[in-house]
Amino acid sequence: MKAYILVFITLFFGGPIFAQSAHKLLRSGDNAYEDENFQGAEERYRKSLEEKKTSKGAYNLGNSIYQQKRFDEAIRHYSNAAETAKDNATKSKAYHNLGNSLYAKQDFEESINAYKNALRLDPKDVETKFNLGQAQRQLQIQQQQQQQQQQNSDSKEGENEPDDQEQQQEGEEQQDQQPQQQQQPVGDDQKEQEQQPQPKDLSKEEAEQLLEIMDEEERKVQEKVKKKQSKPSKSSKDW
Repeated sequence: MKAYILVFITLFFGGPIFAQSAHKLLRSGDNAYEDENFQGAEERYRKSLEEKKTSKGAYNLGNSIYQQKRFDEAIRHYSNAAETAKDNATKSKAYHNLGNSLYAKQDFEESINAYKNALRLDPKDVETKFNLGQAQRQLQIQQQQQQQQQQNSDSKEGENEPDDQEQQQEGEEQQDQQPQQQQQPVGDDQKEQEQQPQPKDLSKEEAEQLLEIMDEEERKVQEKVKKKQSKPSKSSKDW
């Protein structure tokens, strides 16, 4: 995924110095990020935001922090970018990476919501669809493990240990399939919007139908889990 760099153009002689400085810092941060110097990129993005606050600067800062595995802080910056971005492309990317940060914290339910928000803005994003499916599977595994733990507490110690180990192994295998991160930094302000490919839009009705299908699948999973939870657990008494 290519990083789009804005060429800042002033309309008046001696245009705003603070904006030029912010742009230079943002571009310097992009270069550091591409060199995988994520700490250096973070420092430059922070300085850029001090000069001029932009949603894309917040998004890029979130990326550099995500790469350093500080997921709580990354969540704050992605949320800020998603709330303040004026173009759907940046909003969608911010929600996508917000979902990834929540996924990394194993908050699968909230990551699902973030991915759905991204898909509402870009319904044809294949990476987001893939990550949504991953999060839904992980949520199901998480709920099954919680159910198993509850049943174990109501039954003999170690009685269901083989099943618990099997589910733990399945969870570890699923965790190996990490979500796909939209990592590349984006440029600043309106010029980047012209350069960046626009999402292929579905109609509002088609987008809503897609999300309804996903919600229905999620509802079926929840009902399946609830049915299992409603089954009586084995008695811990010896007869």
